Amino acid sequence: MALDAICLMAVKEELRGRIIGMKVDKVRQPERDIIILSLRGGDAPPCNLLISSGTGDARLHLTEYKFENPGSPPMFCMLLRKHITGARITDITQPPAERVLDLALEAKDAMGLVSEKHLIVELIGRSSNIILTDDGGMIIGCVRHNGGEPFGKRYVLPGLIYHPPPTQQGKQDPLSVSAEKWRELFSQHSEKQIDAWLLANFAALSPLICREILWRAYGELDLLVNRVNDGGEALCTAFFTLMEQAGSGKFEPWMIIDFDNSPRDFSYTRITQYESSLDIRRYESFSKLLDEYYTRSAQILRQSQRAAATSRTVSTARDRLIRKLSLQREELNNTNNRDWYRECGDIIMANLHLMKKGHSVLRAEDFYSEDGGWREIALDTRKSPKQNAEKYYKDYSKAKNALKFLSEQIQLGESELEYLSSVLEEIKLTDSESGLSEIRSELMRTGYIKSQKSAKDKPVESEPTRFESSTGMRIFAGRNNTQNDKLTLKAAARSDIWLHAQKSHGAHVIISCDGEPPDAASLNEAASIAAYYSSARDSGKTPVDYTLVKHVKRRPGGRPGMVIYTDYKTIIATPDEELVSRLKK
Repeated sequence: MALDAICLMAVKEELRGRIIGMKVDKVRQPERDIIILSLRGGDAPPCNLLISSGTGDARLHLTEYKFENPGSPPMFCMLLRKHITGARITDITQPPAERVLDLALEAKDAMGLVSEKHLIVELIGRSSNIILTDDGGMIIGCVRHNGGEPFGKRYVLPGLIYHPPPTQQGKQDPLSVSAEKWRELFSQHSEKQIDAWLLANFAALSPLICREILWRAYGELDLLVNRVNDGGEALCTAFFTLMEQAGSGKFEPWMIIDFDNSPRDFSYTRITQYESSLDIRRYESFSKLLDEYYTRSAQILRQSQRAAATSRTVSTARDRLIRKLSLQREELNNTNNRDWYRECGDIIMANLHLMKKGHSVLRAEDFYSEDGGWREIALDTRKSPKQNAEKYYKDYSKAKNALKFLSEQIQLGESELEYLSSVLEEIKLTDSESGLSEIRSELMRTGYIKSQKSAKDKPVESEPTRFESSTGMRIFAGRNNTQNDKLTLKAAARSDIWLHAQKSHGAHVIISCDGEPPDAASLNEAASIAAYYSSARDSGKTPVDYTLVKHVKRRPGGRPGMVIYTDYKTIIATPDEELVSRLKK
Protein backbone atom coordinates (compact mmCIF):
# COMPACT_ATOMS: atom_id res chain seq x y z
CA MET A 1 0.00 0.00 0.00
CA ALA A 2 1.17 3.53 -0.74
CA LEU A 3 1.08 5.97 2.14
CA ASP A 4 -2.21 7.82 1.50
CA ALA A 5 -2.78 11.46 2.49
CA ILE A 6 -4.87 10.70 5.60
CA CYS A 7 -2.36 8.15 6.88
CA LEU A 8 0.37 10.71 6.16
CA MET A 9 -1.64 13.18 8.25
CA ALA A 10 -1.53 10.68 11.13
CA VAL A 11 2.25 10.38 10.71
CA LYS A 12 2.56 14.18 10.63
CA GLU A 13 0.64 14.58 13.89
CA GLU A 14 2.76 11.91 15.54
CA LEU A 15 6.00 13.54 14.38
CA ARG A 16 4.84 17.00 15.48
CA GLY A 17 4.64 15.76 19.04
CA ARG A 18 8.05 14.12 18.83
CA ILE A 19 10.53 16.13 16.74
CA ILE A 20 9.37 19.78 16.81
CA GLY A 21 12.17 21.72 18.50
CA MET A 22 14.83 19.08 17.84
CA LYS A 23 18.01 19.90 15.89
CA VAL A 24 19.56 18.09 12.94
CA ASP A 25 22.75 16.55 14.30
CA LYS A 26 23.80 14.47 11.28
CA VAL A 27 22.65 13.95 7.70
CA ARG A 28 23.21 10.65 5.90
CA GLN A 29 22.15 9.28 2.52
CA PRO A 30 22.70 5.50 2.60
CA GLU A 31 20.79 5.01 -0.66
CA ARG A 32 19.86 7.20 -3.61
CA ASP A 33 16.28 7.70 -2.43
CA ILE A 34 16.76 7.63 1.35
CA ILE A 35 17.81 10.46 3.67
CA ILE A 36 18.42 9.88 7.38
CA LEU A 37 18.34 12.88 9.72
CA SER A 38 19.81 12.21 13.17
CA LEU A 39 17.95 14.49 15.59
CA ARG A 40 18.92 15.68 19.07
CA GLY A 41 17.82 18.31 21.55
CA GLY A 42 14.92 19.12 23.82
CA ASP A 43 13.58 16.71 26.41
CA ALA A 44 13.09 13.82 23.95
CA PRO A 45 15.81 11.21 23.43
CA PRO A 46 17.80 11.30 20.15
CA CYS A 47 16.12 9.71 17.14
CA ASN A 48 16.58 9.11 13.41
CA LEU A 49 14.09 10.47 10.88
CA LEU A 50 13.93 8.45 7.66
CA ILE A 51 12.73 10.20 4.49
CA SER A 52 12.34 8.07 1.36
CA SER A 53 11.38 9.19 -2.15
CA GLY A 54 11.60 5.69 -3.60
CA THR A 55 9.01 4.47 -6.07
CA GLY A 56 6.71 2.13 -4.17
CA ASP A 57 8.16 2.87 -0.74
CA ALA A 58 8.05 6.67 -0.43
CA ARG A 59 7.53 7.51 3.23
CA LEU A 60 8.61 9.52 6.26
CA HIS A 61 8.90 8.19 9.81
CA LEU A 62 11.29 7.59 12.69
CA THR A 63 13.44 4.50 12.25
CA GLU A 64 15.37 2.20 14.55
CA TYR A 65 17.11 0.29 11.75
CA LYS A 66 20.77 0.75 10.94
CA PHE A 67 21.84 1.64 7.40
CA GLU A 68 25.27 1.29 5.85
CA ASN A 69 26.69 4.49 4.45
CA PRO A 70 28.42 4.61 1.05
CA GLY A 71 32.17 5.19 0.87
CA SER A 72 31.62 8.82 -0.15
CA PRO A 73 28.43 10.85 0.48
CA PRO A 74 26.26 11.74 -2.56
CA MET A 75 26.05 15.37 -3.68
CA PHE A 76 22.56 15.94 -2.25
CA CYS A 77 23.69 14.62 1.12
CA MET A 78 26.62 17.05 1.14
CA LEU A 79 24.23 19.87 0.20
CA LEU A 80 21.91 19.03 3.10
CA ARG A 81 24.85 18.83 5.50
CA LYS A 82 25.91 22.31 4.44
CA HIS A 83 22.49 23.91 4.83
CA ILE A 84 20.62 22.11 7.63
CA THR A 85 23.19 20.55 9.98
CA GLY A 86 22.44 22.20 13.31
CA ALA A 87 19.06 23.49 12.08
CA ARG A 88 16.06 23.31 14.42
CA ILE A 89 12.74 21.87 13.22
CA THR A 90 10.08 24.49 13.88
CA ASP A 91 7.00 23.12 12.14
CA ILE A 92 5.57 20.34 9.96
CA THR A 93 2.66 21.17 7.65
CA GLN A 94 0.63 19.35 5.02
CA PRO A 95 -1.58 20.73 2.23
CA PRO A 96 -5.18 19.42 2.51
CA ALA A 97 -5.65 15.92 1.05
CA GLU A 98 -2.13 15.89 -0.44
CA ARG A 99 0.75 13.48 0.09
CA VAL A 100 3.20 16.30 0.73
CA LEU A 101 4.88 17.34 3.99
CA ASP A 102 6.82 20.56 4.57
CA LEU A 103 9.42 20.53 7.35
CA ALA A 104 10.30 24.09 8.34
CA LEU A 105 13.85 24.46 9.70
CA GLU A 106 15.53 27.38 11.39
CA ALA A 107 19.19 27.38 10.38
CA LYS A 108 22.21 29.67 10.47
CA ASP A 109 23.85 30.65 7.20
CA ALA A 110 27.57 31.06 6.51
CA MET A 111 27.47 34.55 8.09
CA GLY A 112 25.86 33.23 11.26
CA LEU A 113 22.52 34.82 10.50
CA VAL A 114 19.35 32.83 11.21
CA SER A 115 17.38 31.88 8.09
CA GLU A 116 14.51 29.56 7.33
CA LYS A 117 14.82 26.49 5.13
CA HIS A 118 12.13 24.08 4.03
CA LEU A 119 12.60 20.38 3.42
CA ILE A 120 9.63 19.40 1.27
CA VAL A 121 8.79 15.71 1.00
CA GLU A 122 6.55 14.75 -1.94
CA LEU A 123 5.27 11.16 -1.66
CA ILE A 124 3.55 10.92 -5.04
CA GLY A 125 4.50 7.61 -6.65
CA ARG A 126 7.08 7.74 -9.43
CA SER A 127 7.34 11.53 -9.01
CA SER A 128 8.26 11.33 -5.32
CA ASN A 129 10.96 13.80 -4.35
CA ILE A 130 12.85 15.45 -1.49
CA ILE A 131 13.36 19.15 -2.11
CA LEU A 132 15.29 21.76 -0.11
CA THR A 133 14.21 25.40 -0.52
CA ASP A 134 15.11 28.71 1.08
CA ASP A 135 12.66 31.03 2.85
CA GLY A 136 11.73 32.61 -0.49
CA GLY A 137 10.75 29.30 -2.06
CA MET A 138 13.81 28.99 -4.31
CA ILE A 139 14.97 25.39 -4.80
CA ILE A 140 18.46 24.83 -3.37
CA GLY A 141 18.61 21.14 -4.29
CA CYS A 142 16.52 18.01 -4.76
CA VAL A 143 16.91 14.26 -5.05
CA ARG A 144 15.28 14.14 -8.51
CA HIS A 145 15.74 16.87 -11.11
CA ASN A 146 12.81 17.31 -13.48
CA GLY A 147 13.27 19.35 -16.63
CA GLY A 148 9.60 19.51 -17.54
CA GLU A 149 9.41 16.34 -19.64
CA PRO A 150 6.92 15.20 -20.71
CA PHE A 151 5.45 18.46 -21.98
CA GLY A 152 3.42 20.33 -19.41
CA LYS A 153 5.05 18.78 -16.37
CA ARG A 154 6.39 21.22 -13.79
CA TYR A 155 10.10 22.01 -13.50
CA VAL A 156 11.92 20.97 -10.33
CA LEU A 157 15.49 22.23 -10.64
CA PRO A 158 17.93 24.11 -8.38
CA GLY A 159 17.60 27.85 -8.82
CA LEU A 160 13.90 27.78 -9.73
CA ILE A 161 10.98 28.78 -7.53
CA TYR A 162 9.27 25.76 -6.02
CA HIS A 163 5.68 25.12 -7.09
CA PRO A 164 3.66 22.38 -5.36
CA PRO A 165 2.49 19.40 -7.41
CA PRO A 166 -0.89 19.90 -9.14
CA THR A 167 -3.95 18.79 -7.22
CA GLN A 168 -6.06 15.86 -8.41
CA GLN A 169 -8.60 17.42 -10.74
CA GLY A 170 -12.24 16.60 -10.07
CA LYS A 171 -11.64 14.96 -6.71
CA GLN A 172 -13.14 16.17 -3.44
CA ASP A 173 -11.34 16.57 -0.13
CA PRO A 174 -13.04 13.82 1.97
CA LEU A 175 -12.38 15.75 5.18
CA SER A 176 -14.25 18.88 4.04
CA VAL A 177 -16.90 17.65 1.57
CA SER A 178 -20.52 18.30 2.58
CA ALA A 179 -23.18 15.59 2.87
CA GLU A 180 -25.21 17.33 0.13
CA LYS A 181 -22.27 17.25 -2.28
CA TRP A 182 -21.61 13.63 -1.38
CA ARG A 183 -25.20 12.58 -2.21
CA GLU A 184 -25.14 14.56 -5.45
CA LEU A 185 -22.02 12.70 -6.59
CA PHE A 186 -23.42 9.34 -5.54
CA SER A 187 -26.55 9.79 -7.63
CA GLN A 188 -24.53 10.35 -10.83
CA HIS A 189 -22.71 6.98 -11.03
CA SER A 190 -25.29 4.23 -10.96
CA GLU A 191 -23.19 1.68 -12.91
CA LYS A 192 -19.96 2.00 -10.93
CA GLN A 193 -18.57 -0.32 -8.30
CA ILE A 194 -18.95 1.50 -4.99
CA ASP A 195 -15.28 1.22 -3.97
CA ALA A 196 -14.23 2.41 -7.45
CA TRP A 197 -16.67 5.32 -7.16
CA LEU A 198 -15.16 6.36 -3.83
CA LEU A 199 -11.64 6.14 -5.24
CA ALA A 200 -12.56 8.17 -8.33
CA ASN A 201 -14.36 10.98 -6.50
CA PHE A 202 -12.36 11.56 -3.34
CA ALA A 203 -8.71 12.39 -2.88
CA ALA A 204 -6.64 10.97 0.01
CA LEU A 205 -8.46 7.59 0.02
CA SER A 206 -6.62 4.35 -0.68
CA PRO A 207 -8.28 1.30 -2.28
CA LEU A 208 -8.10 -0.43 1.11
CA ILE A 209 -10.04 2.36 2.84
CA CYS A 210 -12.61 2.51 0.01
CA ARG A 211 -13.27 -1.21 0.45
CA GLU A 212 -13.40 -0.81 4.22
CA ILE A 213 -16.06 1.92 4.00
CA LEU A 214 -18.13 -0.31 1.70
CA TRP A 215 -17.73 -3.29 4.06
CA ARG A 216 -18.74 -1.27 7.13
CA ALA A 217 -21.83 -0.03 5.29
CA TYR A 218 -23.14 -3.24 3.67
CA GLY A 219 -20.93 -6.17 4.71
CA GLU A 220 -19.96 -6.71 1.05
CA LEU A 221 -16.94 -5.87 -1.11
CA ASP A 222 -18.50 -6.30 -4.57
CA LEU A 223 -21.47 -3.98 -4.94
CA LEU A 224 -22.66 -1.51 -7.61
CA VAL A 225 -24.01 1.94 -6.79
CA ASN A 226 -27.42 1.09 -8.30
CA ARG A 227 -27.71 -2.14 -6.30
CA VAL A 228 -28.13 -0.51 -2.89
CA ASN A 229 -31.68 -0.16 -1.55
CA ASP A 230 -31.16 2.79 0.78
CA GLY A 231 -29.89 5.36 -1.70
CA GLY A 232 -26.42 5.06 -0.25
CA GLU A 233 -27.34 6.30 3.24
CA ALA A 234 -25.47 3.50 5.04
CA LEU A 235 -22.44 4.22 2.87
CA CYS A 236 -22.73 7.94 3.60
CA THR A 237 -22.88 7.25 7.33
CA ALA A 238 -19.84 4.93 7.23
CA PHE A 239 -17.92 7.46 5.11
CA PHE A 240 -18.53 10.47 7.35
CA THR A 241 -18.03 8.48 10.55
CA LEU A 242 -14.53 7.50 9.44
CA MET A 243 -13.73 10.99 8.12
CA GLU A 244 -14.87 12.60 11.38
CA GLN A 245 -12.56 10.29 13.31
CA ALA A 246 -9.66 11.24 11.04
CA GLY A 247 -10.52 14.94 11.19
CA SER A 248 -10.44 14.86 14.97
CA GLY A 249 -7.07 13.08 15.01
CA LYS A 250 -8.34 9.69 16.19
CA PHE A 251 -5.77 7.57 14.37
CA GLU A 252 -4.72 4.01 15.18
CA PRO A 253 -1.75 2.24 13.51
CA TRP A 254 -2.87 -1.19 12.30
CA MET A 255 -0.95 -3.78 10.25
CA ILE A 256 -2.59 -6.54 8.21
CA ILE A 257 -0.55 -9.75 8.35
CA ASP A 258 -0.57 -12.18 5.43
CA PHE A 259 -0.79 -15.97 5.57
CA ASP A 260 3.02 -16.34 5.60
CA ASN A 261 3.32 -13.87 8.53
CA SER A 262 4.61 -11.11 6.24
CA PRO A 263 3.10 -7.58 6.23
CA ARG A 264 0.37 -7.19 3.59
CA ASP A 265 -1.05 -3.72 4.24
CA PHE A 266 -1.53 -1.05 6.90
CA SER A 267 -4.03 1.61 7.86
CA TYR A 268 -4.88 4.39 10.29
CA THR A 269 -8.05 2.56 11.40
CA ARG A 270 -8.86 -1.00 12.35
CA ILE A 271 -9.62 -3.00 9.19
CA THR A 272 -12.60 -5.35 9.51
CA GLN A 273 -13.21 -6.50 5.92
CA TYR A 274 -10.98 -9.61 6.23
CA GLU A 275 -12.85 -10.77 9.35
CA SER A 276 -10.86 -13.70 10.76
CA SER A 277 -9.17 -14.80 7.51
CA LEU A 278 -6.14 -12.54 8.07
CA ASP A 279 -4.45 -11.41 11.25
CA ILE A 280 -4.36 -7.71 12.15
CA ARG A 281 -1.88 -6.21 14.58
CA ARG A 282 -1.93 -2.86 16.37
CA TYR A 283 1.36 -0.99 16.77
CA GLU A 284 2.31 1.53 19.41
CA SER A 285 3.17 4.17 16.79
CA PHE A 286 2.98 4.83 13.07
CA SER A 287 6.77 5.07 12.92
CA LYS A 288 7.15 1.55 14.27
CA LEU A 289 4.46 0.32 11.88
CA LEU A 290 6.06 1.93 8.80
CA ASP A 291 9.53 0.87 9.92
CA GLU A 292 8.34 -2.71 10.06
CA TYR A 293 6.30 -2.57 6.86
CA TYR A 294 8.81 -0.79 4.62
CA THR A 295 12.29 -0.73 6.13
CA ARG A 296 12.46 -4.27 7.45
CA SER A 297 10.76 -5.71 4.36
CA ALA A 298 13.07 -3.74 2.05
CA GLN A 299 16.17 -4.84 3.95
CA ILE A 300 15.06 -8.48 3.91
CA LEU A 301 14.31 -8.30 0.17
CA ARG A 302 17.57 -6.52 -0.63
CA GLN A 303 19.55 -8.93 1.54
CA SER A 304 17.82 -11.89 -0.11
CA GLN A 305 18.52 -10.60 -3.62
CA ARG A 306 22.18 -9.84 -2.94
CA ALA A 307 22.64 -13.16 -1.14
CA ALA A 308 21.04 -15.03 -4.06
CA ALA A 309 23.30 -13.26 -6.58
CA THR A 310 26.40 -14.00 -4.51
CA SER A 311 25.32 -17.62 -4.02
CA ARG A 312 24.91 -18.04 -7.79
CA THR A 313 28.43 -16.72 -8.37
CA VAL A 314 29.95 -19.05 -5.78
CA SER A 315 27.83 -22.03 -6.90
CA THR A 316 28.96 -21.52 -10.51
CA ALA A 317 32.61 -21.49 -9.40
CA ARG A 318 32.04 -24.56 -7.22
CA ASP A 319 30.29 -26.52 -10.00
CA ARG A 320 33.07 -25.63 -12.45
CA LEU A 321 35.62 -26.83 -9.90
CA ILE A 322 33.73 -30.09 -9.35
CA ARG A 323 33.81 -30.81 -13.10
CA LYS A 324 37.52 -29.97 -13.22
CA LEU A 325 38.28 -32.29 -10.30
CA SER A 326 36.32 -35.10 -11.97
CA LEU A 327 38.46 -34.81 -15.12
CA GLN A 328 41.66 -34.64 -13.08
CA ARG A 329 40.74 -37.77 -11.11
CA GLU A 330 40.01 -39.56 -14.36
CA GLU A 331 43.43 -38.53 -15.72
CA LEU A 332 45.01 -39.65 -12.45
CA ASN A 333 43.45 -43.10 -12.82
CA ASN A 334 45.01 -43.34 -16.28
CA THR A 335 48.47 -43.01 -14.73
CA ASN A 336 48.02 -46.32 -12.86
CA ASN A 337 49.41 -48.27 -15.88
CA ARG A 338 52.60 -46.17 -16.06
CA ASP A 339 54.81 -49.15 -15.13
CA TRP A 340 53.44 -51.03 -18.13
CA TYR A 341 55.02 -48.41 -20.47
CA ARG A 342 58.43 -48.83 -18.80
CA GLU A 343 58.19 -52.64 -19.03
CA CYS A 344 57.35 -52.44 -22.74
CA GLY A 345 60.43 -50.26 -23.27
CA ASP A 346 62.61 -52.76 -21.41
CA ILE A 347 61.25 -55.74 -23.40
CA ILE A 348 61.85 -53.92 -26.70
CA MET A 349 65.44 -53.05 -25.69
CA ALA A 350 66.06 -56.70 -24.72
CA ASN A 351 64.87 -57.87 -28.13
CA LEU A 352 66.42 -55.32 -30.51
CA HIS A 353 68.34 -58.10 -32.30
CA LEU A 354 65.03 -59.73 -33.31
CA MET A 355 63.43 -56.56 -34.70
CA LYS A 356 63.61 -54.48 -37.84
CA LYS A 357 62.13 -51.11 -38.81
CA GLY A 358 58.64 -51.57 -40.26
CA HIS A 359 57.47 -54.23 -37.80
CA SER A 360 54.04 -53.36 -36.34
CA VAL A 361 54.06 -55.83 -33.43
CA LEU A 362 56.70 -57.37 -31.22
CA ARG A 363 55.81 -60.72 -29.68
CA ALA A 364 58.40 -61.52 -27.04
CA GLU A 365 58.86 -63.27 -23.75
CA ASP A 366 57.41 -61.22 -20.88
CA PHE A 367 60.11 -61.45 -18.21
CA TYR A 368 57.97 -59.26 -15.95
CA SER A 369 55.21 -61.86 -15.90
CA GLU A 370 55.25 -64.25 -12.96
CA ASP A 371 54.14 -67.19 -15.13
CA GLY A 372 56.69 -66.47 -17.89
CA GLY A 373 54.16 -65.76 -20.64
CA TRP A 374 54.45 -63.76 -23.82
CA ARG A 375 53.62 -60.06 -24.42
CA GLU A 376 52.52 -58.45 -27.67
CA ILE A 377 53.67 -54.84 -27.94
CA ALA A 378 52.34 -52.47 -30.60
CA LEU A 379 55.04 -50.70 -32.62
CA ASP A 380 55.10 -47.59 -34.80
CA THR A 381 56.19 -48.81 -38.27
CA ARG A 382 57.73 -45.40 -38.98
CA LYS A 383 60.15 -45.68 -36.07
CA SER A 384 63.16 -47.86 -35.49
CA PRO A 385 63.07 -50.47 -32.70
CA LYS A 386 65.14 -48.21 -30.43
CA GLN A 387 62.86 -45.20 -31.15
CA ASN A 388 59.82 -47.33 -30.23
CA ALA A 389 61.47 -48.17 -26.92
CA GLU A 390 62.24 -44.50 -26.30
CA LYS A 391 58.58 -43.62 -26.95
CA TYR A 392 57.43 -46.10 -24.29
CA TYR A 393 59.98 -44.70 -21.84
CA LYS A 394 58.73 -41.19 -22.62
CA ASP A 395 55.11 -42.24 -21.99
CA TYR A 396 56.25 -43.70 -18.68
CA SER A 397 57.93 -40.41 -17.68
CA LYS A 398 54.84 -38.40 -18.67
CA ALA A 399 52.58 -40.64 -16.62
CA LYS A 400 54.91 -40.46 -13.62
CA ASN A 401 55.08 -36.65 -13.79
CA ALA A 402 51.33 -36.46 -14.30
CA LEU A 403 50.86 -38.53 -11.14
CA LYS A 404 52.74 -35.97 -9.07
CA PHE A 405 51.21 -32.94 -10.78
CA LEU A 406 47.63 -34.21 -10.72
CA SER A 407 47.91 -35.32 -7.09
CA GLU A 408 48.99 -31.81 -6.11
CA GLN A 409 46.28 -30.16 -8.24
CA ILE A 410 43.57 -32.41 -6.85
CA GLN A 411 44.67 -31.65 -3.30
CA LEU A 412 44.54 -27.91 -4.05
CA GLY A 413 41.18 -28.31 -5.80
CA GLU A 414 39.68 -30.19 -2.87
CA SER A 415 40.89 -27.47 -0.50
CA GLU A 416 39.35 -24.82 -2.77
CA LEU A 417 36.11 -26.82 -2.97
CA GLU A 418 35.95 -26.95 0.82
CA TYR A 419 36.48 -23.17 0.91
CA LEU A 420 33.71 -22.47 -1.61
CA SER A 421 31.35 -24.75 0.30
CA SER A 422 32.13 -22.83 3.49
CA VAL A 423 31.37 -19.53 1.74
CA LEU A 424 27.99 -20.86 0.59
CA GLU A 425 27.19 -21.79 4.18
CA GLU A 426 28.29 -18.35 5.38
CA ILE A 427 25.92 -16.70 2.90
CA LYS A 428 23.06 -18.79 4.31
CA LEU A 429 23.97 -17.89 7.89
CA THR A 430 24.67 -14.17 7.47
CA ASP A 431 21.93 -11.95 8.86
CA SER A 432 23.17 -8.50 7.89
CA GLU A 433 24.10 -6.50 4.81
CA SER A 434 27.50 -5.69 6.31
CA GLY A 435 28.20 -9.41 6.74
CA LEU A 436 27.26 -10.06 3.12
CA SER A 437 29.39 -7.11 1.95
CA GLU A 438 32.38 -8.56 3.77
CA ILE A 439 31.83 -11.94 2.12
CA ARG A 440 31.71 -10.22 -1.29
CA SER A 441 34.91 -8.31 -0.46
CA GLU A 442 36.55 -11.59 0.49
CA LEU A 443 35.45 -13.11 -2.83
CA MET A 444 36.94 -10.10 -4.63
CA ARG A 445 40.26 -10.55 -2.86
CA THR A 446 40.30 -14.26 -3.72
CA GLY A 447 39.41 -13.54 -7.35
CA TYR A 448 35.92 -15.07 -7.56
CA ILE A 449 34.22 -11.69 -8.07
CA LYS A 450 35.69 -9.00 -10.27
CA SER A 451 36.49 -5.95 -8.20
CA GLN A 452 34.87 -2.75 -9.44
CA LYS A 453 35.37 -0.64 -6.33
CA SER A 454 37.99 1.98 -5.65
CA ALA A 455 39.87 2.16 -2.39
CA LYS A 456 37.59 4.89 -1.06
CA ASP A 457 34.58 2.61 -1.53
CA LYS A 458 36.10 -0.12 0.64
CA PRO A 459 33.40 -1.23 3.11
CA VAL A 460 33.95 -0.72 6.81
CA GLU A 461 34.79 -4.05 8.43
CA SER A 462 32.30 -5.19 11.03
CA GLU A 463 33.21 -6.66 14.37
CA PRO A 464 32.64 -10.31 15.38
CA THR A 465 29.30 -11.03 17.00
CA ARG A 466 29.68 -10.52 20.75
CA PHE A 467 28.01 -12.55 23.48
CA GLU A 468 28.12 -12.70 27.24
CA SER A 469 27.61 -16.04 28.96
CA SER A 470 25.21 -16.46 31.87
CA THR A 471 28.21 -16.27 34.21
CA GLY A 472 29.63 -13.13 32.59
CA MET A 473 32.35 -14.54 30.31
CA ARG A 474 32.89 -12.84 26.93
CA ILE A 475 32.27 -14.94 23.82
CA PHE A 476 32.95 -13.95 20.20
CA ALA A 477 31.82 -15.55 16.93
CA GLY A 478 33.24 -14.77 13.49
CA ARG A 479 30.74 -13.70 10.80
CA ASN A 480 32.75 -14.94 7.79
CA ASN A 481 36.02 -16.63 6.81
CA THR A 482 38.09 -13.45 6.86
CA GLN A 483 36.74 -12.53 10.27
CA ASN A 484 37.32 -16.09 11.51
CA ASP A 485 40.97 -15.71 10.49
CA LYS A 486 41.42 -12.42 12.34
CA LEU A 487 39.50 -13.56 15.41
CA THR A 488 41.37 -16.83 15.89
CA LEU A 489 44.87 -16.06 14.60
CA LYS A 490 45.25 -12.39 15.62
CA ALA A 491 42.70 -11.14 18.15
CA ALA A 492 42.36 -14.13 20.51
CA ALA A 493 44.88 -14.82 23.27
CA ARG A 494 46.74 -18.12 23.10
CA SER A 495 45.09 -19.19 26.38
CA ASP A 496 41.55 -18.50 25.11
CA ILE A 497 39.24 -21.38 24.17
CA TRP A 498 38.50 -21.99 20.46
CA LEU A 499 35.34 -23.88 19.39
CA HIS A 500 34.03 -25.10 16.04
CA ALA A 501 31.27 -27.45 14.96
CA GLN A 502 32.92 -30.79 14.13
CA LYS A 503 33.25 -31.58 10.39
CA SER A 504 30.92 -28.71 9.52
CA HIS A 505 31.35 -25.30 7.96
CA GLY A 506 30.72 -22.53 10.44
CA ALA A 507 31.92 -19.75 12.70
CA HIS A 508 35.06 -19.79 14.80
CA VAL A 509 33.92 -19.14 18.38
CA ILE A 510 36.24 -17.79 21.08
CA ILE A 511 35.75 -17.77 24.85
CA SER A 512 37.87 -14.95 26.28
CA CYS A 513 39.21 -16.56 29.44
CA ASP A 514 41.88 -14.14 30.69
CA GLY A 515 44.10 -17.12 31.44
CA GLU A 516 41.48 -19.00 33.48
CA PRO A 517 39.61 -22.15 32.36
CA PRO A 518 35.96 -21.46 31.45
CA ASP A 519 33.19 -22.66 33.69
CA ALA A 520 30.90 -25.44 32.47
CA ALA A 521 27.96 -23.11 31.75
CA SER A 522 30.04 -20.79 29.56
CA LEU A 523 31.58 -23.74 27.70
CA ASN A 524 28.17 -25.26 26.98
CA GLU A 525 26.73 -21.93 25.87
CA ALA A 526 29.68 -21.22 23.58
CA ALA A 527 29.30 -24.70 22.08
CA SER A 528 25.62 -23.98 21.41
CA ILE A 529 26.63 -20.74 19.66
CA ALA A 530 29.18 -22.63 17.51
CA ALA A 531 26.53 -25.22 16.58
CA TYR A 532 23.98 -22.50 15.77
CA TYR A 533 26.37 -20.61 13.48
CA SER A 534 27.27 -23.69 11.45
CA SER A 535 25.93 -25.78 8.58
CA ALA A 536 24.69 -28.22 11.26
CA ARG A 537 22.20 -25.66 12.61
CA ASP A 538 19.18 -27.78 11.60
CA SER A 539 20.70 -31.12 12.62
CA GLY A 540 19.76 -31.14 16.29
CA LYS A 541 22.49 -32.24 18.68
CA THR A 542 25.88 -31.41 17.14
CA PRO A 543 29.43 -32.42 18.16
CA VAL A 544 31.56 -29.32 18.77
CA ASP A 545 35.35 -29.52 19.11
CA TYR A 546 37.17 -27.19 21.48
CA THR A 547 40.82 -26.54 22.31
CA LEU A 548 43.19 -23.78 23.34
CA VAL A 549 43.81 -21.14 20.68
CA LYS A 550 47.53 -21.99 20.75
CA HIS A 551 46.69 -25.42 19.29
CA VAL A 552 44.98 -23.86 16.23
CA LYS A 553 47.13 -23.18 13.15
CA ARG A 554 46.46 -21.83 9.71
CA ARG A 555 46.20 -24.66 7.18
CA PRO A 556 49.27 -24.49 4.88
CA GLY A 557 48.17 -22.96 1.58
CA GLY A 558 44.56 -22.81 2.81
CA ARG A 559 42.02 -20.14 2.02
CA PRO A 560 40.79 -17.67 4.71
CA GLY A 561 39.25 -19.36 7.73
CA MET A 562 40.78 -22.79 7.03
CA VAL A 563 42.73 -24.11 10.00
CA ILE A 564 44.03 -27.31 11.57
CA TYR A 565 43.89 -28.00 15.31
CA THR A 566 45.15 -30.55 17.81
CA ASP A 567 44.76 -31.53 21.47
CA TYR A 568 41.01 -31.01 21.29
CA LYS A 569 38.01 -32.37 23.15
CA THR A 570 34.45 -32.76 21.93
CA ILE A 571 31.20 -31.63 23.51
CA ILE A 572 27.66 -32.33 22.28
CA ALA A 573 25.70 -29.10 21.84
CA THR A 574 22.21 -28.10 20.69
CA PRO A 575 21.80 -25.11 18.32
CA ASP A 576 19.51 -22.93 20.43
CA GLU A 577 18.21 -19.77 18.73
CA GLU A 578 16.59 -18.45 21.91
CA LEU A 579 19.82 -18.88 23.87
CA VAL A 580 21.88 -17.23 21.12
CA SER A 581 19.50 -14.27 20.98
CA ARG A 582 19.48 -13.90 24.76
CA LEU A 583 23.29 -13.93 25.11
CA LYS A 584 23.97 -11.62 22.13
CA LYS A 585 25.25 -8.17 23.06
